[in-house]
Amino acid sequence: MKILADMGVSQTVVKALCQMGFDAKHLRDEELQRLPDPLIVEKARLENRIILTFDLDFGELMAISQADLPSVIIFRLKNTSPQFVLKRLQTILESCSEELITGAVIVVSDERYRLRHLPI
Repeated sequence: MKILADMGVSQTVVKALCQMGFDAKHLRDEELQRLPDPLIVEKARLENRIILTFDLDFGELMAISQADLPSVIIFRLKNTSPQFVLKRLQTILESCSEELITGAVIVVSDERYRLRHLPI
């Protein structure tokens, strides 16, 4: 799986994903810190990447676009430490890999997650 991390996601998480064998990039790696959200979605779509973010706007962008890709994982966590984010992310990547490939928005909380198939 290919992953694109938004600015709110720690680079520590991205490095750990790379060590686990994922093709993971952070916007900061390409000096795209100020890239507007719609262009992040387009970049992820063109590169076939899943977006990781803490920004709820991405769910709205996907709903408005009626697109079936890219998939988006939105974190709504009280504990935002990289270790906890990675732990929750591993669960999602293992449990929802098919849905992420075909198109989904997944909202992840501390205890559970909610999945919506795209298009919304």
